[in-house]
Order: sequence, then structure tokens, then C-alpha cells
Amino acid sequence: MQAGLFLPQGWRFDLVGIPTQDHWSTISSLAQHADAGPWSSVWVYDHFHTTPVPSEEATHEAWTLMAALAASTSRVRLGQMCTCMAYRNPAYLAKVAATVDVISGGRTEMGIGAGWYEHEWRAYGYGFPRAGERLAMLREGVEIMSQAWRLGVASLDGEHYQVDGAIVRPLPLQEGGIPLWIAGGGEKVTLRIAAQYARYTNFDGSPEGFAHKSQILAEHCRELGTDFDAITRSANYNVTIGATQAEVDERLRVLEERLLPHLGREKTDESIRGARSSLACGTPEQIAERLSAMGEAGLGYGIFYFPEAAYDRSGIELFEREVLPHVGAPELELHVLEDDETIPPRPEEEIADVLRSERDPR
Repeated sequence: MQAGLFLPQGWRFDLVGIPTQDHWSTISSLAQHADAGPWSSVWVYDHFHTTPVPSEEATHEAWTLMAALAASTSRVRLGQMCTCMAYRNPAYLAKVAATVDVISGGRTEMGIGAGWYEHEWRAYGYGFPRAGERLAMLREGVEIMSQAWRLGVASLDGEHYQVDGAIVRPLPLQEGGIPLWIAGGGEKVTLRIAAQYARYTNFDGSPEGFAHKSQILAEHCRELGTDFDAITRSANYNVTIGATQAEVDERLRVLEERLLPHLGREKTDESIRGARSSLACGTPEQIAERLSAMGEAGLGYGIFYFPEAAYDRSGIELFEREVLPHVGAPELELHVLEDDETIPPRPEEEIADVLRSERDPR
């Protein structure tokens, strides 16, 4: 199992109390720690407001961070979990991502999804289309990005997006374009899109939920004639780790103390319950045992969030020492194009078939 590290960026009240002028140094120093350590990747979220309640606490923009991280790290992969398709024109997004890929030397991932945070959508003037429309936007946007990264130009006269000869140069450095992580567990549309051409999926990380979504994904792969085993399945985990249960409880107490002034009692209690129920809450031995079982069930990639990362790295360091050696795997080799290489073309109809085949969002 490969392991990614979420960086604090504010949206989960994880930069509270840190002066704004110190935010970037806090984020970048953690990225450099990961770059020098056992992590395969670092990740940010694509949100504009804090959650579960909006506030005036800082939330740093994902793709601005992607560019900064591309220039300030040298080894780790760089991802977002996940970019909301409707927040940016897809041709523009393809251009941004290709530029980040060049800056990073071919280390960019594209986590992409339909989006869900209604308050954020409406506040920024995007409305909040019904689920079917958001998934249709995802379908069209992925088609545009796929064209752009393979061909250097994209055209689509879609229901939601219209682009006509949008030139996207430079191409990404990575052979085949930037890897697509299709995020979400929608069984009739999202997982079908993933089955067609995702290199990675990201969905429910509980044992029962993971097994069920994996079965649905496999069924779509059989129907479409694609290789289920070629898709790496990932999940996200909130980590609360301590050498003893008393240390775990203390970390949760500190988290509760930080969240309570912003979330109120009910939502804070809900957050703490969620943290306690995570497979990555407990002692190193407990967490390693649970994650190893998930690896045996087919989980190929875990992305881990430490709520206290901006203030205290001891949990990250304990996880690195006593969990990752038992569940980790070496990084996959990735081929970066040489100057005289080209990306082999894939038939346009491969992309169009799945994106146009299904309109039911459920």
C-alpha cells in the first residue's frame, strides 16, 4: 500500500491560531518533511470555505498550492482530493494542471469529482445544480481534459461546456497525461466513469463499504471490457495515533478544544465521534493491523490526514516509524517523456462512449 499525506490548508480549522504570514511556511515545511521521508505523495483539498461550518478562518486555494508545492518539493507526487469539476472551466483546468506537471517534473495527480459543498457553490455564484447535472459536468470535463492532455487541443460542444480548439500546450510530461483519480462512490455513474479510464479511484474506506464499492467497480469493468486490476483503489483516513490509549484520548481532547469555539458542541461531538471511528485511530499496532487487512482486501493507496499536523508532528513521526513499515510499499516508477517522445493516441470514441452512455446520476 502506498501512502499519501494531507497537508493542512485551513478548511478543517487546521491552521487556527497560526499567523497568516506563517501559513505557507507551515504547509511547505510539512511538504518538505514528506518529500524527505517515506510518503509517496502530498495532498490538499479543493475547498474555498471551512467545513463543516463556513467561517472567516483561512482556507488556501488548492491549485495555487499545487504550483507552489511543485516548485518547492522534488520527489513526492502532488494531488488534490478532490478538485471540483465545476469550480473551473475544464480547458482552463487542463492548462493549469499541465503547467504544474511541467514545473514539478511530471509529479502531478488529478483528483476530480462532481462536488458537494452547497454553501461554497452558492457563495461563489455557481448555483448548486442537482446531482445529475453535476455528474454530467464531470463527464464532459473529463472528456475535455483527456483530449487536451493527449492531443494538445480540445473541442467539445457539450450541454454544459463548449470549447472549440482550446490549445493546451505544453503537454504534461507524464506518458498518457496526468493520472486521473475519479473520486466518489456513485454506483451508476461515478464508478462507471472510473471503470472506463481512471488510473485510481477514491471511495469509502470502511471494510464493508470498500468491499461493496469494489464489487460495483469490478462489474462496470467487466461490462466495459476494462482491466479492474489496473485501477488502484484508494481511501482517505483521519489519523489519531498514540503509543497508548491515554495518548490517543489526549490528542482527541486537544482537537476537541480547538474545534469547539468554531463548530459548537453538536458538530464538535460529531467530529470527535468520526475521528474515534476511523480505522486509523488507536495505537500503532491497532492501526497497522486494520490497514494491513484493508491492503489484503485490495486497498492500494491510503491518504492520511493528521488534524494536529500544523502544530505537532509527533503523530506523523510515530505513524512513519511504526505503521508505514508494516503497510507501506515502494513508489511506483513513472515514465516521463523525453523531448523526442510523443504520447500514443487513444481513440476518441473510447472517451466519448462512457461519458455519453449514461444520464442517470444514481
